[in-house]
Amino acid sequence: MSAQLSEELKALLDTPVFITVATIQPDGSPQVSPVWVKRDGDDVLFSTTVGRRKEKNLRRDPRVSVVVQPTDNPYAYAEIRGTADLTTEGGQELIDELSLKYTGKKYAEFNPRSADDAERVVVRITPRKVVGRI
Repeated sequence: MSAQLSEELKALLDTPVFITVATIQPDGSPQVSPVWVKRDGDDVLFSTTVGRRKEKNLRRDPRVSVVVQPTDNPYAYAEIRGTADLTTEGGQELIDELSLKYTGKKYAEFNPRSADDAERVVVRITPRKVVGRI
């Protein structure tokens, strides 16, 4: 069963706020990464590349937790718990869209070494539970 994001949380995710993504390592320990984010309805999307630790973790175990914390109000936060679905379809388009949102430039302009990156992956998180103060 999916959870819905509040209107305030949706509005925050539509700004260039960073999220912190927690995945589960093969030994059960957490792995945490800050990433750029996009919202699609109540789903949360971010980009990574094939072979990165978070990509490997999510392919093995799609359970994920995301923390959203606005920089101008560090006592407000939301944790989004859910499951991730991964695809390479639209991967380059998503990283370009995110780069424009956060830097004002396409990803190749922001990160000239990106041509050496592995194939881009779209991670779509479907929320199961949302907790916090946003």
